[in-house]
Amino acid sequence: MSATASFDIVSEFDYQELVNAVDQTRREMNTRFDLKDTKSEVELGETAITLHSNSEFTLDAVRTILQTKTAKRNLSLKIFDYGKIESATGNRVRQEITLKKGIETELAKKIMKAIRDEFKKIQVSIQGDSLRITSKSKDELQQVIQFVKQGDWPIALQFINGNFAPKPRSSAEGVP
Repeated sequence: MSATASFDIVSEFDYQELVNAVDQTRREMNTRFDLKDTKSEVELGETAITLHSNSEFTLDAVRTILQTKTAKRNLSLKIFDYGKIESATGNRVRQEITLKKGIETELAKKIMKAIRDEFKKIQVSIQGDSLRITSKSKDELQQVIQFVKQGDWPIALQFINGNFAPKPRSSAEGVP
């Protein structure tokens, strides 16, 4: 009897990296000439980021800075769910950006169906807000990872542990 291998598909992000991206955004806003006197603000909460500014034009500039800093920190822009730009008090505008974490059930079912249609011997199960992929063949699991990476999913997906992980390549392999 051969052992089975597995991994999980999750949708997570490094919150500390997001904190760093928001801090860098604030610093750049304070140094940019076109944003200095706009009193623009970026507020980071547990589940959302709120942008405040005096016009839609400057709000767009702040959002672009945030996206640039986020991408430079290797975070996917798919973690952002942009809300409508709303009027706020004092002739200001506000936009809330919800942070997406976890795989919703409907999307998990779509991913699961796509994997099952492509790979007949793979077992897929929904584990809360993640997917568990199980197989007797580690090669098939690597093919599943490549297949899922090629898909155009509306959220950022990561592949984590279980009792299988793609072997990392090291330049020092074989060196005692």
